[in-house]
Amino acid sequence: MNNKIQTNNDIEKLEKRRDLPAYIAIYRTLKERIEDGTYSKKLPTEKELCKEFEVSRLTIRRALDELKRERLLVARKGKGTFVEERKREEQLSTLAGFTEEAVSEGHKTKSLVLKNEIIFPPPEVMDAFKLPHKGMVVLLERVRFLDDQPMAIEKCYLNPLVDIRVLNIIKMDMSNESLYRVLKEEFGIRFDHAVEIIEIAKLTESEAKHLETDEGAYGILRHRHTYTADGSCLEYVESIYRGDKYKLKVVRKSL
Repeated sequence: MNNKIQTNNDIEKLEKRRDLPAYIAIYRTLKERIEDGTYSKKLPTEKELCKEFEVSRLTIRRALDELKRERLLVARKGKGTFVEERKREEQLSTLAGFTEEAVSEGHKTKSLVLKNEIIFPPPEVMDAFKLPHKGMVVLLERVRFLDDQPMAIEKCYLNPLVDIRVLNIIKMDMSNESLYRVLKEEFGIRFDHAVEIIEIAKLTESEAKHLETDEGAYGILRHRHTYTADGSCLEYVESIYRGDKYKLKVVRKSL
C-alpha cells in the first residue's frame, strides 16, 4: 500500500515537471528517493528505471550521471548502482577528540589498540616536545571505529615532561576509553589550542588493511600539535582517515 502511494506521488511530481528535460525530472525524483530513504542501498537496474519512467536508457543514464557527479551514487562494475554512504563530517573550529566529536553526534565508537607503550620517539616528535637526547614518550596507536566501521588510524604521542601522569596511560585499557576524557577529567589537564596540518596521502598496505579499503586509496593525513596554556606541547598526533568516509568542515569568520 505504501509503495503504491509513493509511486502515485512520484508520478504527480513528474507530471508537474513536464516542462523540464526528462533526465532532469528523473534526476530530481531519484534524488528525493535517496534523501527520504526510499533507496538506501542499491538502485533498481537501468532497465527497470526505463520501464518505470517510460524513457530511453540514454535518458536514465544522464539522470544517474548527475547523481554520480554529486557523489550521491556510485557504480560498481558487475554489481549495479549503489547509494554512496554519507561521509562523517568534523568541524575544525573546536578542539575535541575523536570520541567526543562522535558521541556528541550520536555515534558509537571503539578502538583497536595497536600500541600502548613508552618509546624513543621519531625526530619530529622530539623537536615538537623539545625533548633531551634519549628522552622517551608515550605512544598510543589505535584504529578508530565509528559505528563499527574503521574510520582512522591514530598515532598519539604524549609528553611526560609536561605532565608525568600521562605515563599512566600505558596501564589503561584504551579500547573503549576516550583519551581526552582521561586527560581532562582524571588528570585535570587543560588544552589551550592546537595547530593542525592536513594533506592528502595514499594509504600504505598496512593502513589499507586496518581500514578495510584498497591499498593506494587516498586518505586524509593529519598532524596535530596540542598545547597547554603555558605553550608546552603535550600531544603530537599523526592520523590517517579514510577519504571515502570522512570530510572536514572549516568555519571562518570575517576579520
